[in-house]
Amino acid sequence: MTRLRCLLLCVLAMLCVTDSVVAKGLTDPALRERQRAMLASALSALAPQRPGVPDLYVVGVGGDSTEDVFRNETAYLDTLMTGRFGARGRVLTLINHEDSLDRVPKPLATLENLRAALAGIGKTMDPEQDVLLLFMTMHGTPQHQLFVQMPPSYFDLIDPRELRAALDDAGIRNRVLVISACYSGGFVSALKNENTLILTASHRNRPSFGCGADSDATYFGRAWLIEALNETTDFVAAFETAKTRIAEREDAEGFRPSRPQIEIGKQILPRLQAWQSQLVPGPKVAFTVPAPAQNTAATAEKATKQKDEKASKSKK
Repeated sequence: MTRLRCLLLCVLAMLCVTDSVVAKGLTDPALRERQRAMLASALSALAPQRPGVPDLYVVGVGGDSTEDVFRNETAYLDTLMTGRFGARGRVLTLINHEDSLDRVPKPLATLENLRAALAGIGKTMDPEQDVLLLFMTMHGTPQHQLFVQMPPSYFDLIDPRELRAALDDAGIRNRVLVISACYSGGFVSALKNENTLILTASHRNRPSFGCGADSDATYFGRAWLIEALNETTDFVAAFETAKTRIAEREDAEGFRPSRPQIEIGKQILPRLQAWQSQLVPGPKVAFTVPAPAQNTAATAEKATKQKDEKASKSKK
Protein backbone atom coordinates (compact mmCIF):
# COMPACT_ATOMS: atom_id res chain seq x y z
CA MET A 1 0.00 0.00 0.00
CA THR A 2 2.85 2.37 0.83
CA ARG A 3 4.44 1.73 -2.55
CA LEU A 4 1.17 2.37 -4.41
CA ARG A 5 0.53 5.56 -2.48
CA CYS A 6 4.02 6.89 -3.14
CA LEU A 7 3.75 6.14 -6.85
CA LEU A 8 0.34 7.81 -7.04
CA LEU A 9 1.66 10.91 -5.29
CA CYS A 10 4.55 11.15 -7.74
CA VAL A 11 2.09 10.90 -10.62
CA LEU A 12 -0.14 13.54 -9.04
CA ALA A 13 2.87 15.82 -8.71
CA MET A 14 3.53 15.38 -12.41
CA LEU A 15 -0.11 16.11 -13.27
CA CYS A 16 -0.06 19.26 -11.14
CA VAL A 17 2.63 20.86 -13.30
CA THR A 18 0.13 22.89 -15.31
CA ASP A 19 -1.48 24.36 -12.19
CA SER A 20 1.74 24.87 -10.28
CA VAL A 21 3.45 27.02 -12.88
CA VAL A 22 0.53 29.46 -12.71
CA ALA A 23 1.24 30.30 -9.06
CA LYS A 24 4.94 31.13 -8.92
CA GLY A 25 6.06 32.25 -5.49
CA LEU A 26 3.94 33.18 -2.52
CA THR A 27 0.64 34.72 -3.60
CA ASP A 28 -0.03 36.57 -0.31
CA PRO A 29 2.04 39.81 -0.22
CA ALA A 30 1.85 40.06 3.58
CA LEU A 31 3.02 36.48 4.02
CA ARG A 32 5.81 37.08 1.55
CA GLU A 33 7.08 40.07 3.52
CA ARG A 34 6.90 38.12 6.79
CA GLN A 35 8.89 35.34 5.17
CA ARG A 36 11.58 37.73 3.98
CA ALA A 37 11.92 39.19 7.46
CA MET A 38 12.01 35.76 9.10
CA LEU A 39 14.66 34.48 6.72
CA ALA A 40 16.76 37.62 7.12
CA SER A 41 16.63 37.14 10.88
CA ALA A 42 17.66 33.49 10.59
CA LEU A 43 20.57 34.37 8.33
CA SER A 44 21.79 37.14 10.61
CA ALA A 45 21.81 34.66 13.51
CA LEU A 46 24.14 32.20 11.76
CA ALA A 47 27.47 31.60 13.44
CA PRO A 48 30.37 33.13 11.50
CA GLN A 49 33.05 31.10 9.80
CA ARG A 50 36.16 30.46 11.87
CA PRO A 51 39.48 31.31 10.22
CA GLY A 52 41.58 28.20 9.83
CA VAL A 53 38.77 25.86 10.90
CA PRO A 54 36.70 24.00 8.28
CA ASP A 55 33.03 24.35 9.21
CA LEU A 56 29.90 22.61 7.97
CA TYR A 57 26.94 24.80 7.06
CA VAL A 58 23.61 23.04 6.61
CA VAL A 59 20.41 23.89 4.74
CA GLY A 60 17.43 21.56 5.03
CA VAL A 61 14.42 21.80 2.73
CA GLY A 62 11.16 20.00 3.54
CA GLY A 63 9.15 20.68 0.43
CA ASP A 64 5.59 19.38 0.78
CA SER A 65 3.23 20.50 3.54
CA THR A 66 0.65 17.82 2.75
CA GLU A 67 2.72 15.07 4.41
CA ASP A 68 4.47 15.23 7.78
CA VAL A 69 7.25 12.89 6.64
CA PHE A 70 9.17 15.70 4.91
CA ARG A 71 8.87 18.01 7.93
CA ASN A 72 9.98 15.15 10.20
CA GLU A 73 13.20 14.54 8.29
CA THR A 74 14.09 18.21 7.97
CA ALA A 75 13.50 18.87 11.66
CA TYR A 76 15.61 15.84 12.54
CA LEU A 77 18.38 17.06 10.23
CA ASP A 78 18.59 20.20 12.36
CA THR A 79 18.77 18.18 15.58
CA LEU A 80 21.33 15.71 14.22
CA MET A 81 23.65 18.27 12.66
CA THR A 82 23.52 20.45 15.76
CA GLY A 83 24.01 17.67 18.29
CA ARG A 84 26.33 15.25 16.51
CA PHE A 85 28.03 17.05 13.61
CA GLY A 86 29.26 20.21 15.29
CA ALA A 87 27.05 22.53 13.24
CA ARG A 88 25.38 24.41 16.09
CA GLY A 89 24.45 27.86 14.86
CA ARG A 90 25.14 26.88 11.25
CA VAL A 91 21.89 25.08 10.39
CA LEU A 92 19.00 26.69 8.51
CA THR A 93 15.80 24.83 7.67
CA LEU A 94 13.01 25.74 5.24
CA ILE A 95 9.87 23.73 5.97
CA ASN A 96 6.49 23.69 4.28
CA HIS A 97 4.15 22.68 7.09
CA GLU A 98 1.26 24.31 8.92
CA ASP A 99 3.42 24.49 12.05
CA SER A 100 5.82 26.79 10.21
CA LEU A 101 3.10 29.45 10.11
CA ASP A 102 2.19 29.27 13.77
CA ARG A 103 3.39 26.79 16.37
CA VAL A 104 7.03 26.47 15.27
CA PRO A 105 7.67 29.47 12.98
CA LYS A 106 10.05 28.62 10.15
CA PRO A 107 10.87 30.07 6.74
CA LEU A 108 8.89 28.19 4.12
CA ALA A 109 10.48 26.02 1.46
CA THR A 110 9.97 28.29 -1.53
CA LEU A 111 12.36 28.75 -4.42
CA GLU A 112 12.73 32.41 -3.45
CA ASN A 113 13.64 31.48 0.13
CA LEU A 114 16.04 28.78 -1.03
CA ARG A 115 17.88 31.23 -3.27
CA ALA A 116 18.06 33.79 -0.46
CA ALA A 117 19.19 31.19 2.08
CA LEU A 118 21.99 29.96 -0.15
CA ALA A 119 23.05 33.50 -0.99
CA GLY A 120 23.17 34.44 2.68
CA ILE A 121 25.14 31.36 3.66
CA GLY A 122 27.46 31.90 0.71
CA LYS A 123 28.37 35.32 2.16
CA THR A 124 29.00 33.79 5.58
CA MET A 125 31.09 30.77 4.58
CA ASP A 126 34.76 30.65 3.76
CA PRO A 127 34.58 29.39 0.15
CA GLU A 128 37.94 27.68 0.40
CA GLN A 129 37.59 25.65 3.57
CA ASP A 130 33.91 25.44 4.57
CA VAL A 131 31.40 22.90 3.24
CA LEU A 132 27.67 23.18 2.56
CA LEU A 133 25.32 20.26 3.19
CA LEU A 134 22.04 20.82 1.34
CA PHE A 135 19.41 18.20 2.20
CA MET A 136 16.14 18.29 0.24
CA THR A 137 13.21 15.95 0.89
CA MET A 138 9.95 16.12 -1.08
CA HIS A 139 8.14 14.61 -4.05
CA GLY A 140 9.85 14.49 -7.44
CA THR A 141 8.40 14.18 -10.93
CA PRO A 142 9.49 11.95 -13.83
CA GLN A 143 10.52 15.18 -15.59
CA HIS A 144 13.18 15.65 -12.87
CA GLN A 145 11.59 18.50 -10.99
CA LEU A 146 11.09 18.85 -7.25
CA PHE A 147 7.54 19.57 -6.20
CA VAL A 148 7.23 22.20 -3.44
CA GLN A 149 3.89 23.26 -2.06
CA MET A 150 2.15 24.91 0.86
CA PRO A 151 -1.52 24.99 -0.19
CA PRO A 152 -3.16 27.40 -0.69
CA SER A 153 -0.24 29.81 -0.38
CA TYR A 154 2.34 28.30 -2.65
CA PHE A 155 2.85 25.83 -5.50
CA ASP A 156 6.01 25.50 -7.56
CA LEU A 157 8.58 23.23 -9.15
CA ILE A 158 12.36 23.36 -8.82
CA ASP A 159 14.31 21.98 -11.75
CA PRO A 160 18.01 21.01 -11.86
CA ARG A 161 19.09 24.16 -13.69
CA GLU A 162 17.40 26.43 -11.15
CA LEU A 163 19.06 24.60 -8.27
CA ARG A 164 22.47 24.71 -9.94
CA ALA A 165 22.07 28.43 -10.66
CA ALA A 166 21.11 29.15 -7.04
CA LEU A 167 24.24 27.38 -5.80
CA ASP A 168 26.51 29.03 -8.36
CA ASP A 169 25.07 32.49 -7.77
CA ALA A 170 25.64 32.06 -4.03
CA GLY A 171 29.34 31.44 -4.62
CA ILE A 172 29.29 28.19 -2.62
CA ARG A 173 32.15 26.00 -3.81
CA ASN A 174 32.28 22.91 -1.59
CA ARG A 175 28.93 21.15 -1.77
CA VAL A 176 27.27 18.02 -0.43
CA LEU A 177 23.89 17.81 -2.14
CA VAL A 178 21.40 15.23 -0.90
CA ILE A 179 18.06 14.90 -2.68
CA SER A 180 15.49 12.50 -1.29
CA ALA A 181 12.74 12.36 -3.90
CA CYS A 182 11.37 10.15 -6.64
CA TYR A 183 13.44 10.32 -9.85
CA SER A 184 16.05 12.45 -8.04
CA GLY A 185 18.90 10.82 -9.96
CA GLY A 186 17.85 13.09 -12.81
CA PHE A 187 19.49 16.00 -10.96
CA VAL A 188 22.99 14.51 -11.03
CA SER A 189 24.12 15.58 -14.49
CA ALA A 190 23.19 19.24 -13.95
CA LEU A 191 24.64 19.50 -10.44
CA LYS A 192 27.89 17.57 -10.66
CA ASN A 193 31.32 19.19 -10.66
CA GLU A 194 34.69 18.45 -9.09
CA ASN A 195 33.77 20.23 -5.84
CA THR A 196 30.46 18.45 -5.27
CA LEU A 197 29.28 15.23 -3.64
CA ILE A 198 25.78 14.27 -4.78
CA LEU A 199 23.57 11.66 -3.12
CA THR A 200 20.09 10.88 -4.42
CA ALA A 201 17.39 8.55 -3.15
CA SER A 202 16.72 7.06 -6.56
CA HIS A 203 17.85 6.60 -10.14
CA ARG A 204 16.68 9.11 -12.74
CA ASN A 205 13.90 6.76 -13.91
CA ARG A 206 12.90 5.19 -10.57
CA PRO A 207 10.65 6.27 -7.71
CA SER A 208 11.82 6.10 -4.12
CA PHE A 209 9.66 4.93 -1.23
CA GLY A 210 8.43 5.77 2.23
CA CYS A 211 6.25 8.84 1.77
CA GLY A 212 2.61 8.91 2.84
CA ALA A 213 0.53 9.77 5.89
CA ASP A 214 1.31 6.42 7.52
CA SER A 215 5.08 6.97 7.42
CA ASP A 216 7.39 8.85 9.79
CA ALA A 217 10.39 8.86 7.43
CA THR A 218 11.16 7.87 3.85
CA TYR A 219 13.25 4.78 3.16
CA PHE A 220 16.23 6.92 2.21
CA GLY A 221 15.76 9.38 5.04
CA ARG A 222 15.64 6.61 7.60
CA ALA A 223 18.53 4.60 6.16
CA TRP A 224 20.96 7.47 5.50
CA LEU A 225 19.97 10.33 7.79
CA ILE A 226 18.50 8.60 10.82
CA GLU A 227 20.45 5.34 10.94
CA ALA A 228 23.75 5.50 9.04
CA LEU A 229 24.76 9.02 10.12
CA ASN A 230 24.42 7.89 13.72
CA GLU A 231 26.97 5.18 12.96
CA THR A 232 29.50 7.27 11.03
CA THR A 233 30.17 10.91 10.22
CA ASP A 234 31.39 9.99 6.73
CA PHE A 235 28.67 10.97 4.24
CA VAL A 236 29.92 8.54 1.59
CA ALA A 237 30.24 5.58 3.96
CA ALA A 238 26.77 6.35 5.31
CA PHE A 239 25.43 6.32 1.76
CA GLU A 240 26.91 2.89 1.05
CA THR A 241 25.37 1.53 4.25
CA ALA A 242 22.03 3.12 3.45
CA LYS A 243 22.08 1.85 -0.13
CA THR A 244 22.49 -1.73 1.09
CA ARG A 245 19.73 -1.42 3.68
CA ILE A 246 17.32 0.18 1.24
CA ALA A 247 17.93 -2.57 -1.31
CA GLU A 248 17.31 -5.24 1.33
CA ARG A 249 14.11 -3.55 2.46
CA GLU A 250 12.79 -3.09 -1.06
CA ASP A 251 13.58 -6.70 -1.91
CA ALA A 252 11.85 -7.96 1.23
CA GLU A 253 8.74 -5.93 0.41
CA GLY A 254 8.72 -6.80 -3.28
CA PHE A 255 9.42 -3.28 -4.52
CA ARG A 256 11.26 -2.44 -7.71
CA PRO A 257 14.72 -1.17 -6.65
CA SER A 258 14.96 2.61 -6.36
CA ARG A 259 18.73 2.47 -7.03
CA PRO A 260 20.09 5.43 -5.02
CA GLN A 261 22.85 7.32 -6.84
CA ILE A 262 26.17 8.83 -5.82
CA GLU A 263 28.48 11.19 -7.70
CA ILE A 264 31.80 12.19 -6.13
CA GLY A 265 33.76 15.18 -7.42
CA LYS A 266 37.52 14.68 -7.18
CA GLN A 267 38.09 17.86 -5.15
CA ILE A 268 35.33 17.46 -2.57
CA LEU A 269 36.76 14.49 -0.67
CA PRO A 270 39.87 16.39 0.55
CA ARG A 271 37.60 19.19 1.81
CA LEU A 272 35.40 16.69 3.65
CA GLN A 273 38.43 14.96 5.10
CA ALA A 274 39.78 18.28 6.39
CA TRP A 275 36.44 19.01 8.04
CA GLN A 276 36.19 15.51 9.54
CA SER A 277 39.74 15.62 10.89
CA GLN A 278 38.81 18.34 13.38
CA LEU A 279 35.26 17.15 14.10
CA VAL A 280 34.55 15.71 17.54
CA PRO A 281 31.31 13.80 16.92
CA GLY A 282 28.54 14.15 19.45
CA PRO A 283 26.52 11.19 20.74
CA LYS A 284 23.90 9.40 18.70
CA VAL A 285 20.71 11.39 18.29
CA ALA A 286 17.35 9.68 18.69
CA PHE A 287 14.74 10.25 16.01
CA THR A 288 11.49 11.60 17.41
CA VAL A 289 8.43 12.70 15.50
CA PRO A 290 7.23 16.22 16.38
CA ALA A 291 4.01 16.18 18.37
CA PRO A 292 0.81 16.98 16.45
CA ALA A 293 -0.11 20.63 16.32
CA GLN A 294 -2.50 21.81 19.00
CA ASN A 295 -4.42 25.05 19.27
CA THR A 296 -2.86 26.55 16.15
CA ALA A 297 -4.84 28.82 13.88
CA ALA A 298 -4.77 26.19 11.15
CA THR A 299 -6.00 23.49 13.53
CA ALA A 300 -8.74 25.75 14.87
CA GLU A 301 -9.87 26.62 11.35
CA LYS A 302 -9.96 22.93 10.43
CA ALA A 303 -11.98 22.09 13.55
CA THR A 304 -14.45 24.89 12.84
CA LYS A 305 -14.89 23.70 9.28
CA GLN A 306 -15.53 20.13 10.43
CA LYS A 307 -18.05 21.38 13.00
CA ASP A 308 -19.89 23.44 10.37
CA GLU A 309 -19.98 20.49 7.98
CA LYS A 310 -21.39 18.25 10.70
CA ALA A 311 -24.04 20.83 11.58
CA SER A 312 -24.95 21.20 7.92
CA LYS A 313 -25.38 17.46 7.51
CA SER A 314 -27.57 17.22 10.62
CA LYS A 315 -30.00 19.71 9.06
CA LYS A 316 -30.48 17.59 5.95
